[in-house]
Amino acid sequence: MLARIKKFLGMEAKPAEEKEVPMEEKKVASNEEVEKVAEEKPKPRIGYIHLSGCTGDVMSLSENYDILAPLLTEMVDIVYGQTLVDRWDIPEMDIALVEGSVCLQDEHSLHELKEVREKAGLVVAYGSCAATGCFTRYSRGGQQAQPSHESFVPIADVVKVDLSIPGCPPSPEIIAKTVVAVINGDMDYLQPMMDLVGYTEADGFDLQEKVVNQALCIACGTCAMACPTRAVGMTGGKPEINIDRCVRCGICYVQCPRSWWPMERIKKDTGL
Repeated sequence: MLARIKKFLGMEAKPAEEKEVPMEEKKVASNEEVEKVAEEKPKPRIGYIHLSGCTGDVMSLSENYDILAPLLTEMVDIVYGQTLVDRWDIPEMDIALVEGSVCLQDEHSLHELKEVREKAGLVVAYGSCAATGCFTRYSRGGQQAQPSHESFVPIADVVKVDLSIPGCPPSPEIIAKTVVAVINGDMDYLQPMMDLVGYTEADGFDLQEKVVNQALCIACGTCAMACPTRAVGMTGGKPEINIDRCVRCGICYVQCPRSWWPMERIKKDTGL
């Protein structure tokens, strides 16, 4: 089953030529694979925690059965989730998917997040609100929350985060591939998500300041294509941010191929 899911998700090379296998033989082989994987390693226990967000991320998790059903029903055990499991206490889990930013004035949310950190092997900032704060962070007139306001911050500002899955919301494919990579210990695939943990502030303005203003933009248009609200347009071959549309999810900056260039390397190569 693991091999079948990996092949379906494109995480391993397809053979040059596949021989047609009768349906009955496929069922037998599939059952054998399930039993083999079950014997090799226990199913990872996954929990879903919802803080301050729009629930778009959990919709990607629960409403894309064609892609995620085999993964969620046969390869993992969902042990916690306000909308997924009838359980009040937070159990021990291997992976915790945390959706939404955390409100610093909400003692319940702070306690829940810290308890999740204690009981989860891996804490994942699941989606842009958890990773950067997204629109909740700047929800008061487009500015950082003032002391008199309720303050929403990325979860990495409160607890240690292991992985950050980008997206507003994340796609079903990246959710599935991330979980499969964790099961397989595929660190090469997970490394970019580990690196993203440090990017707790990323939006269209970062794209402007750190890429365009540094003469690093190659006018590929990836940022405009990735933007979920169409806040990024291309003018004269360079991205232009529509501040009225921008929700500060940071996807344009994350997807930009030049945002990953380390500044130390740039300075060394350019002699700055």
